[in-house]
Amino acid sequence: MTIREETQQIERSYFSKYAAFSDESKGRKRPEEEDEMRTCYQRDRDRIIHSKAFRRLKHKTQVFLAPEGDHYRTRLTHTLEVSQIARSIARALRLNEDLTEAIALGHDLGHTPFGHAGERTLNSLSENGFSHCDQSIRVVDILEKDGKGLNLTQEVLDGIRNHRSSGKPATLEGQVVRLSDKIAYINHDIDDAIRGNIFEESMIPSEYTDVLGHSSRERLDTLIRAIVESSQGKDVITMPEEVEKAMTKLRTYMFENLYSNPTAKSEEKKVTKMLEKLFEYFKENYKDVPESYRNIVRDRGEDNEVAICDYIASMSDQYSIKVFKDIFVPRAWEY
Repeated sequence: MTIREETQQIERSYFSKYAAFSDESKGRKRPEEEDEMRTCYQRDRDRIIHSKAFRRLKHKTQVFLAPEGDHYRTRLTHTLEVSQIARSIARALRLNEDLTEAIALGHDLGHTPFGHAGERTLNSLSENGFSHCDQSIRVVDILEKDGKGLNLTQEVLDGIRNHRSSGKPATLEGQVVRLSDKIAYINHDIDDAIRGNIFEESMIPSEYTDVLGHSSRERLDTLIRAIVESSQGKDVITMPEEVEKAMTKLRTYMFENLYSNPTAKSEEKKVTKMLEKLFEYFKENYKDVPESYRNIVRDRGEDNEVAICDYIASMSDQYSIKVFKDIFVPRAWEY
């Protein structure tokens, strides 16, 4: 018996009957031989961690654009916090922690530079539209490994595709990540907003904090416990109505007081203009889009705009600024 087979036996003896068992995976688009040591979901997790797209997340905006402080979240630290929260919930509910982790680590791989400001800009510019959820799937399915993709399992792809609020993940592990994403960004964005002097903890309405807690630590504990206690023995991931209502209202409070705050978002107009200029430039100078992106689009019979979106979306905040400077800012004459 291989180590993988022993792990699958452990899953059978320990996991909830509602968990996604690795030996029941719907498989990959391109069939592969099983690994002797790792289950299919463990392999997916490893492929995501070792991908180029995952490494680029460390220099992509979460809320504050290119913050100078060391402790503000980036898209990578957000992803790691989502993974930690989701794994805690999955472990307590005896779900498949490996599948949960793979979905969590891959859920934001398609994010643009400068967060949702970049996403909105590309969506307005491209005739095909742009969504970071769809782009995350495109990254793992197509763009990684020079057009070969990571060939992930159907369960991981489903969880990544459906992690947004309107999504309906097919597995409980995907449902856990969907909620963990909200729990993570609501709490760490409050922490960053306080650090950035946008508001103070005492300014958050007590109707939310009395239910959820008066600090990030308390709120995380409340939300994780509420999900675990409410979901035990069920075929769906839920939380008590009072807690869910308070979290939803707190999320609305964050949109009104942080995500649209003029102080926190003061640089977004510049981001929009910069990405618009880059998009226009690459439409007129398509040969300047890296060949790897052009080849993928050509081989798939897609529009040039798709390659332009792929390239711009892949950029980190700093790299997009560098590309803009190289194209539009004159250099000193050297002799």
